[in-house]
Formats: sequence, C-alpha cells, structure tokens
Amino acid sequence: METLKKYMKDNIIVQIPKKNKDKLILLSYVTSMFEPGIDYAESEINLILKSVYKDYALLRRYLIDFRFMERSNDGKSYRIIVQQL
Repeated sequence: METLKKYMKDNIIVQIPKKNKDKLILLSYVTSMFEPGIDYAESEINLILKSVYKDYALLRRYLIDFRFMERSNDGKSYRIIVQQL
C-alpha cells in the first residue's frame, strides 16, 4: 500500500516507478480495474487507463510487456492475464 501512496494521489498515477518491483505493484493495482475473462476493445482499455494516467499508451504497453494483459493476434482486443500463484 505504501508503494501505491508513493506514486498515486487521489487515485491518479502521478509518476511511474523506475524500479520494476514498484512498477509491478502499481500495474497489479491497475489490472484490478478490469474484469478477467472479458475481451476489451482498445478504445475501452484507453478510456479506463486515461482515468488514472495521462500517458495511457505507455501504461497499456507496460501492462502488455509485464504480462498483465495480452493483445489478440489481430490487435483488435485485449484481455487481462489471470496470474497464477
């Protein structure tokens, strides 16, 4: 929770962490804004991400790069990857 407080204010991301450990915590929080098992259009993803960070494209890229989200082969939809513990 301390990590989120450090990088967020009023549920808005004010800075993306440099350390991957902190970045993973933040991305995990962002992922909770999506419903697992649902295919989202890029415009839907962007709308949700814009509500928490101005550079929504960067945030979307991080979600994909860190395997929190995957994009369909045709690039038309996105889906949350359910993390197995």
